[in-house]
Order: sequence, then structure tokens, then C-alpha cells
Amino acid sequence: MSLLKAYPIQGQKQYINIAAGDSYSSLIQRWDNEGKIHLPLLLKLYQRLVINDSLKAGVYEVYQGTAVKDVLLMLSDANNAQMNRILVIEGTTFKQLKQQLVQDSNVKKTLLHLSNNELLNALAIPYTHPEGLFAPDTYFFAKAETDKTILKRLYERQQKDLDQAWQNRAKNLPYANPYDALIMASIIEKETSLDRELTQVSGVFVRRLQQGMRLQTDPTVIYGMGDAYQGNIRKQDLRTPTPYNTYTQAGLPPTPIALPSRKAIEAAMHPDNSNNLYFVATGNGGHTFSVTYAQHQQAVERYLTTLRAKGN
Repeated sequence: MSLLKAYPIQGQKQYINIAAGDSYSSLIQRWDNEGKIHLPLLLKLYQRLVINDSLKAGVYEVYQGTAVKDVLLMLSDANNAQMNRILVIEGTTFKQLKQQLVQDSNVKKTLLHLSNNELLNALAIPYTHPEGLFAPDTYFFAKAETDKTILKRLYERQQKDLDQAWQNRAKNLPYANPYDALIMASIIEKETSLDRELTQVSGVFVRRLQQGMRLQTDPTVIYGMGDAYQGNIRKQDLRTPTPYNTYTQAGLPPTPIALPSRKAIEAAMHPDNSNNLYFVATGNGGHTFSVTYAQHQQAVERYLTTLRAKGN
């Protein structure tokens, strides 16, 4: 019987990683596809009748000879996890990261109650604003690890990536220092989710800075609006000055606007070599890049036509 058979592992023990949002159904199906189990329907039935609970994210240690049914049961209790998995998504703001750590019961809270300035001082981080300073990625920590240790590791990783990219940057970039590049990387991160567009978006913004044009990027406006942003930007918002409104302010905003990935940092350091100065969404995924304003206006009209065709 599949439930009573030992979960197949190599060696004396093996780790099973359960990500946030994973389900028993998908896990059992994955095991079946990998040939680790038989009769997946029986396992799913056992889970529903006996366990009647959800998977808990974490890293679990399974020893040789452990029955499949016992593994399934173990994965429903986060107390059995050997390590805590923390996923920091690129483009997340520091406020969102902080809230994520607050809500994680496996994180020992020691400084999340502090103000941003107090928190940075406690971490010995020589900046006045925390945005953008922590690297998005998947991390594994021992259960009950402190928020201080977690944030310190994320910060050190971001600084390492930023320093390496800065050392290998392209020539003649409009950045006074690596922090300027980090600001740019955060804007690039928020403007596109497509890897192939990262250097193109970077190129547009770099050329705009070099030519004295304003960046005019909506994500900076949204960041500057803070809690006043309710999902839509109005013309009035574009005209209302804030330190982050790149429609009213020249140059880069004063700080990053999100946590940029390593790919976005690399793109900020290596913009494309085109002459594009504009881009707009296509309405079907991705963006249309243009050299002239006239071409850009045509691309905007095509975007609006696409939206109207979709009933938006």
C-alpha cells in the first residue's frame, strides 16, 4: 500500500521544501510525476479524511524509512519544519517586506516595532531610508531566527550585488554613485516584469537623464502618493508635486521606490544601445518602444484601441 511504503530518499535523510501556497494536491501530483509514489488518488483521499489541513511552508527533514503517510502528516505542522522559508518578491516595497516579517510566526521580532530610522541604526546601515536596500530572493533561516539577522542578510546580499554591478558598469552613465543606480534599478523593476525589456527600459530612462528630460514614470508617482493611492492615477496626481513625482521633478527621485532584483540592477548598469526615448504598454503584455514622440503617440493610440476592444 502506497501510504505505508517508505518515502524514497537517497542517504540517511533528505529535505523537502514546501513553498508558501503549495497544496497537498499539487505536491502529491509532483511526487507521482517523479515516480516517488503510486496511487496518488489514495494519498489525496487520505489527506482529506485524516489530515484535513493545509501544507505549511518550510523545510522539513525526512529520515530513511519514514512512511509516506507520516511524511504527509508532518508537512501539515510548521512546528516540524527545520527551517523557515522566506520569499521576498522583487518589486516589493520595504513596508510590505516589514509587514511580511511581522506576520511570520517563525520570525523572532526584535526591531520591527522601530521606526525606519531606528531600524537602520539598529542594523548599522548607513542610509537614511530603507527602501531598495534589501535583496529580493528566496531565503532559508532557522526557525525563530531574529528579524535583525534576516534583514542584515538581505542587506548584505543587496550591497554585494550592487557593488559588483557598479564595478562592471557601462561607461558614461548618469549616476553619481551606486545608490543612484539602485534608485534607477527600482524604477526599472516596477516598469516591466519581462526580463527581455529590462535593458530597454533602462536605456529609455538613462537617455532621458542624459538629455535633461524628465523621467515621467508612473511608479514613482504612485510611491510618492503613499496610502493615498487607491489603484488609479488621475491627471491631478501627475500634476501634484511630491519628491517622487518625476512628472514635476527633474532627475531621479530621492530614494528607490521598491526592492530591485539583481537583474534590474544589472540592467540599470547596462542600458541598451538604441535611441528610444519613449515606451507604452501594448495592452497584450510588454511594451512598444519609440524613438520619436510622434511614434510614441501612435503607439499610445494602438494601446488605447486595444483596451477599447477588450471593453476596458
